[in-house]
Amino acid sequence: MPRRLTDLYPRISAFENLWRAYCDAARGKRGTPEVARFAFHAEERLLELEHELAAHTYRPGAYRSFYILDPKRRLISAAPFRDRVVHHALCRIIEGRFNATFIGDSYANRVAKGTHAALDRAQHFAKRHRYVLQCDLREYFPSIDHAILKGLLARRIACADTLALCGHIIDGGAGLLDGEYTQVFFPGDDLLAAARPRGLPIGNLTSQFWANVYLNELDQVVKRVLRCRAYLRYVDDFLLFADDKPVLWEWKAAIRERLAALRLTLHEGSSTVYPVRCGIPFLGFRLYPDRRLLRRRNGVMLQRRLRSAARACERGDGRIKQVWERYLGWEGHARHGATGGLRASLLAGVRVGPGAMAGSEKPGAPRS
Repeated sequence: MPRRLTDLYPRISAFENLWRAYCDAARGKRGTPEVARFAFHAEERLLELEHELAAHTYRPGAYRSFYILDPKRRLISAAPFRDRVVHHALCRIIEGRFNATFIGDSYANRVAKGTHAALDRAQHFAKRHRYVLQCDLREYFPSIDHAILKGLLARRIACADTLALCGHIIDGGAGLLDGEYTQVFFPGDDLLAAARPRGLPIGNLTSQFWANVYLNELDQVVKRVLRCRAYLRYVDDFLLFADDKPVLWEWKAAIRERLAALRLTLHEGSSTVYPVRCGIPFLGFRLYPDRRLLRRRNGVMLQRRLRSAARACERGDGRIKQVWERYLGWEGHARHGATGGLRASLLAGVRVGPGAMAGSEKPGAPRS
């Protein structure tokens, strides 16, 4: 078993680490007012953070919460920028050692992993197995139990100051997602279970990292106890493949039991066993053993945005360049499926005036 991490706090709070964390947190966001204000006095602000961390007086600030539709309604809670710097500083020091304990087929928020690698791996398994058990978790981020998470971190971190910093960040998100959580009582619970602190703010770098730490417990059970060789997970969506349907149903029962120990539950309706030839809805695509198709609603939503932006541009109050850049990013994702016709049809009827696309690649045939 990997040794516990000790003497981490001086490395986390060092000015050099905070400076690098600031650069990481500000990347791509320097034009936003909050980041620009911090950047104007960056050295002074980082020295203040260094002093607060060294004196153990640092406490996270208040979150700013808002809803997005992506495509389903989600509550996003944005931490103040100075707190995001601390999140990056913490993760820069401890994340790599935790990553060494994760299974290879955990793909979310990890270097050299990601959505497209997960899609490739899922299709690789689909070509070699007849059936799939598809699972996703009910209200995952709102359900993450703070006491359990702190216990998992303490198993790997022996530095008391670092654990205290983790605790401050975790506690700062308590209650933010209470409105998104449906109370579940597990065996042995009493009425006080409803008051257990829970929930990680969606949007924090630390939340993404700790979500992997939390479900690594499930990953280890699937690989080491169930001995499932064809398994992968992306955040709270995971797939198990086999040639025997009864085995997959048995695995589902074992997974349900392990999740209960983490105070998590499955979406029972969508967590089911079926033949891979029916197509697996996963990460925005429908995967078949020999092809993958983009889900239709993704294309429909983007086409509406493009047309709305084009109309706004014609009125002189739109930013078509930004929307077009978003389209190019979406197209890069869509090219990982059989989407040539879809990409061409998306641009049908979208017209913008001269100069609207200045600095961007102009609308036309999608890139091959």
